[in-house]
Amino acid sequence: MDTSYRIILASASPRRKEIMSRLGVPFEVRVSNAEEPANEKGLPPAEYVALLAKTKARAAYEHTGASETGHKTVWIGADTVVVYEGEILGKPKDEEDAFAMLYKLSGSGVVGNNVETKHSVYTGVAVLTSDEAGNLMSCDEFSVCTDVYFGPMSDREIRWYIATGEPMDKAGSYGLQGIGGTFIRRIDGDYNNVVGLPLYELYRYLKKAGISE
Repeated sequence: MDTSYRIILASASPRRKEIMSRLGVPFEVRVSNAEEPANEKGLPPAEYVALLAKTKARAAYEHTGASETGHKTVWIGADTVVVYEGEILGKPKDEEDAFAMLYKLSGSGVVGNNVETKHSVYTGVAVLTSDEAGNLMSCDEFSVCTDVYFGPMSDREIRWYIATGEPMDKAGSYGLQGIGGTFIRRIDGDYNNVVGLPLYELYRYLKKAGISE
């Protein structure tokens, strides 16, 4: 990684922090606390999640960007949504909302057969760069999609899973890297993308932009 750049991850997610650490370069975490815009224009999931990522990165930059002087800085924002039959699912509002999401994703609780239900996970990533004076130089974003296949879950299994607390801060109400992985039959695409940050595509982007060696 080009050491002339300071790298800032604009996300409070411990999962994204862990994935970012695999780059093997120093970075800081700056929580943006940005209010996520509603999808009032009905943007396709790929565009909407990229907008969410850009909102987070931009908010983090505007909070402290002008003070980041003396070096070039990279601001990385990310957000993830789950899409089932065209419906965008974010984080659950409460346990009943989590139940409704898991009920859909697992094939409406059908048990005793080999049914698997497909949904898609989109993670948007925004990369902002600022110069040595703290001025914003560029802002680009992209998104990555991974298909996930759930096996059936009974109502009892859904309630048990919700009781663990794991679903409550995750898009689609499940964590692939945690207990939720028990109910995932297979995925088609990038595992890290489902967890919250498509590391391969991010590295390729940074490399193409000249930020990474």
